[in-house]
Amino acid sequence: MNWTRIGLAILACGVATTFTDWLFMGVLFHKKYLAFPEVWRIKPGEPDAALIFWSQVVGLVSCAGFVLVCAGLGFHTWRATLKLAGMVWAMGPVPILIQNLLWTKIHPLITLAHLSGWLVRFLVCAGAFVLLAGS
Repeated sequence: MNWTRIGLAILACGVATTFTDWLFMGVLFHKKYLAFPEVWRIKPGEPDAALIFWSQVVGLVSCAGFVLVCAGLGFHTWRATLKLAGMVWAMGPVPILIQNLLWTKIHPLITLAHLSGWLVRFLVCAGAFVLLAGS
């Protein structure tokens, strides 16, 4: 295992997924967040920089975890890493977000955007790993 290349893959997917999070979890269906304003911790217009920062830290941890799992399992091909991305997505974000949709007042399009965002996150991590750390 080349730790420098693994570190580069983590950094690359961490940076790239910052933009995908912005698109899928911030811009896409943005007005639908206001459908049930009582659900959110902050009111529209209040500063949210600290929440965004900590959300990105969580996202970076997920990227690092995905890359390290790929390295640990010896997955170095597109097929293996993309398959893992789909499985991790189906095991983690899908059930959590669907249960949140069922039990909380949240617009279904927000759930769709977040589901899409998490899938793209794992696909980007798979691509970064193959391109930067794959053998």
